Amino acid sequence: MKKNKLSYLIALTLSCSSYFAIAAGGGGVLSDAGAKDGKHFDEKGKYPSEFTKAIWQQNQKTLPFADKQDFEEAKKGFIAAPKYKQIMAEAGHVAWDMGSYEWLLEEGKDFDSIHPSLQRQAILNMAYGLYEVLPDKIYQVRGFDLANITFIKGDSGWIVFDPLTAKETAKAALEFVNEQLGERPVVAVVYSHSHADHFGGVRGVVDEADVKSGKVKVIAPEGFMEHAVSENVYAGNAMNRRMFFQYGVLLPRSPFGHVDQSIGKNTAAGNLGLIAPNTTISGDFTEMTIDGIKMEFQNTPGTEAPSEMNTYFPELKAFWAAENITGTVHNIYTLRGALVRDALEWSKQINNALYRYGQEADVMFASHSWPRWNNDRVQEIMRTQRDIYANLNNEVLHLANQGVTVNEVHNQYKPPKSLQQKWAAHSYHGSEQHNSRAVINRYLGYWDGNPATLIPLSPRDSGPLYVEMMGGAEKIIAKGQSLYDQGKYRMAQEILNKLVYGEPNNQQGKDLLADTFEQIGYQQESPSVRNSFLAAAYELRNNIPQGSIPKTAGPDTTKAMATELWLDFLGIRLDSEKADGKSFTINLKLPDIKEEFIVELSNSTLTNIKGVQAKNANLTLTLNRSDLEPIMMGVKTFDQQIAAGKVQHQGDIKLLNQLKSMLINFTPTFEMMPGTAAPTPAATKVTFAQPEMGRTDGI
Repeated sequence: MKKNKLSYLIALTLSCSSYFAIAAGGGGVLSDAGAKDGKHFDEKGKYPSEFTKAIWQQNQKTLPFADKQDFEEAKKGFIAAPKYKQIMAEAGHVAWDMGSYEWLLEEGKDFDSIHPSLQRQAILNMAYGLYEVLPDKIYQVRGFDLANITFIKGDSGWIVFDPLTAKETAKAALEFVNEQLGERPVVAVVYSHSHADHFGGVRGVVDEADVKSGKVKVIAPEGFMEHAVSENVYAGNAMNRRMFFQYGVLLPRSPFGHVDQSIGKNTAAGNLGLIAPNTTISGDFTEMTIDGIKMEFQNTPGTEAPSEMNTYFPELKAFWAAENITGTVHNIYTLRGALVRDALEWSKQINNALYRYGQEADVMFASHSWPRWNNDRVQEIMRTQRDIYANLNNEVLHLANQGVTVNEVHNQYKPPKSLQQKWAAHSYHGSEQHNSRAVINRYLGYWDGNPATLIPLSPRDSGPLYVEMMGGAEKIIAKGQSLYDQGKYRMAQEILNKLVYGEPNNQQGKDLLADTFEQIGYQQESPSVRNSFLAAAYELRNNIPQGSIPKTAGPDTTKAMATELWLDFLGIRLDSEKADGKSFTINLKLPDIKEEFIVELSNSTLTNIKGVQAKNANLTLTLNRSDLEPIMMGVKTFDQQIAAGKVQHQGDIKLLNQLKSMLINFTPTFEMMPGTAAPTPAATKVTFAQPEMGRTDGI
């Protein structure tokens, strides 16, 4: 640990220690106790090598640490922090724990196991408490969840922008605001976009009955409900498993483990809810006055989320940038898994906002990070982020059009030097490496043009061949150790990765690969990339950790799921081998919502079509959608609903049990790295219930 420019920034932060208090939710499977004394949490863990320390020192010299404006803006407007550092979930566990990252604020400490730029970002994200954005009008509570919750003071009450992930953290934020500023009712809620950390805590700030009656407006962009539920259903189980890596959810908070999540400290582990909006914003620009506050909404679909909108307050000269402009370059491709985004469209929507609002805005604030004040500063940040997304798109395609492939571009693409010297162009949530590959994948796909990579062997099949050709495990380990000792970690991982696929039970090889991953992880500016390497290292050494992860969905999201989406996922759950040689047609009628479907099994494939009924169905089921929802949630079975008289049926009712017998349950316990399998979980009863969806928060 060394004292230098970064230490000065920490000291600057600590000089305002009353406004910083400490971070976050989620669930570490290991103890965080070693964070304060500098001990590694894993007995097999290694400390930064001389090569990693040299890279750390080089980054200290080349990055613009003299620029302290972000720290000044992050502390501006601080009003108060609560006395507590934890927020409890209704279920009794800790939903949010700011205290678990307090070691980051120890004065004079720099951690050479953390990229210095990432340590800087991690400290900026320690903001905790109530902040004034615009006197007597706009306030934010930061550090209560992954996102910020914003309170706009209207004529009679609060207009809440983005009510966090969890009911418990949103409720605590509202109570703290009312305690500090005087109690006011919530008259409206705005969802900026369709990711769960921006709507999941809505039940902590409003009552659904008031929304349904129209007493409280809930406002969202067009397509919100569809994307809030559908975006991460089909591959939800795989996404949740991959989240172990990207979010490091089971790593302890430690200089050698989880440090930050770039747009916030972590994700709250409380009750995730969803109340459907009663007001939808369609069209490119929509003006609206709510409780005396004039707003213009700018729809920006296809940017950070498929359904997203910015908001401008013309009378306040304040611009809300949603999650389109934050303190980081975001994900074009999120490592947890999601559709690749359009960097060029993202840039264009920022440009639209720059020329429509940025010419006069005096403050820009967002659902993550900290506000920027004064028009020159607002325009600087908007241009910086516009340019970095455009450069990412254009320069990668410039390289691609000269033959650089998806397997090479991450080693060639670099932002211009001018952007490298701007903190707002740094890739914390995304990374230059995986975002650049995403751009090529979006336009050209995953194939690099070499036929040898078009239908490659699976790694488990090619691994033994590589081990044989390289002369066996001993020679590979010796060479891997030599490369490791020279600091050539990426070369070492190439051969060691082949070894562990060829010999997944070779613990010596797995431990050396883990050592290699760990050093690469320490060197990363992006916490998503860092977490992925460190989590993989832990699993290689100790197998898949046993621990719970934050719930990804509650009854609200299941109720909001379209029937067609649920039927589609039944098709994904179908075991085609069990369905071999079987066929049937089922009519499904939902009279309360006037929906009809044909569900057909043929060729070991389950399909559905909406708005049609088969003339000679083997089975016809008639039930209200409201009676189907308990089945979708696993609260009731079809048999129970039939016995209760909730389901009418004609034909062969045995087909339901036949279909159920062909379904499988997905669990996020499969191997990401070979030879790391956890104990096989006890079999769970197969039902028609919708399994956990993938995470939609903060991606």
